Amino acid sequence: MPSYAGPSAARPGDVAGVLRLLVYLVLAAALMVLDHRGGWLRAARVQAEIAVQPLWWLAGLPSRAGAALREDAVTRNQLMRDNKVLRNALLVSGARNARLQAAAAENARLRGLLASAERGRLDVQLAAILDIDLDPTRQRLVLDAGSGDSVRVGQAVIDAGGLMGQVIATTPTTSTVLLITDPDHAVPAVVARSGVRLMVYGSGRTDALHAADVPLSADVRAGDLLLTSGMGERFPPGFAIGTLGVLKPDDSRAFLEGEVKPAAQLDRGRDVLLLRGFKPVPAASPAVVVPAQATSQPASKTLAVTAAPVASLPASPEPAR
Repeated sequence: MPSYAGPSAARPGDVAGVLRLLVYLVLAAALMVLDHRGGWLRAARVQAEIAVQPLWWLAGLPSRAGAALREDAVTRNQLMRDNKVLRNALLVSGARNARLQAAAAENARLRGLLASAERGRLDVQLAAILDIDLDPTRQRLVLDAGSGDSVRVGQAVIDAGGLMGQVIATTPTTSTVLLITDPDHAVPAVVARSGVRLMVYGSGRTDALHAADVPLSADVRAGDLLLTSGMGERFPPGFAIGTLGVLKPDDSRAFLEGEVKPAAQLDRGRDVLLLRGFKPVPAASPAVVVPAQATSQPASKTLAVTAAPVASLPASPEPAR
């Protein structure tokens, strides 16, 4: 039969380890009891916590850095989204603001038109501008009111500033206006200050008219306001045409000429006023021409505006000059 070996004897090293563990346990228990009752180790514990605090901070640094990076990434993405939304909102607000400003300006112009009509107790018709042609050789407006709206050829057109022109053609829904700045247009005018009559011609520019054939002795000077005289019964009297600029002798040295700044805003605005209640004379033969009285004047000067009133203006936009 095989022999049976009994339990091995404990080795000296194992016994010493167990004894040390027991000693440590007893010592730990004694320290806990003493600390609980007398608080002897409290100061040592505080100092130990202070000593190991940097180690704790270093141990938590990776996690804090990761959390900060994640938070920064989320915050940056959120800021980018918010920035995009706010930028779009700003663009929309800017467009709305521009539209409101345009509407406010248009309302101000309309109020000015209606106020001028009310001040003069005028019978007027409001019409919107559909198209505009400001070529130097052709100055026209197209309005959205025609013969179906009781617009007729020869009807005067004004704005809040003064005379703009006259209707020269109509359709059932639209009408064409010849501006006073058209090179083929002329308006009998009178100086508001002195009553001197003269003719104002279109120059092809929206910012200037041309006053010609002004006698050297006429009581006319720069800054005078020119009004429609009513001569020829093409335009009602008393409407502002423009302000006279500096006068100078013409090429013949027998008359004066100068520029006139239009009173109407011919190059802006969206609406005009059509005068009603004033019936212009129908189309007639060319205007009566009064020969110049001074024999020394050149043959080209065939109109003396202060000698006699003009009988009528032609219906076509080509008056005798």
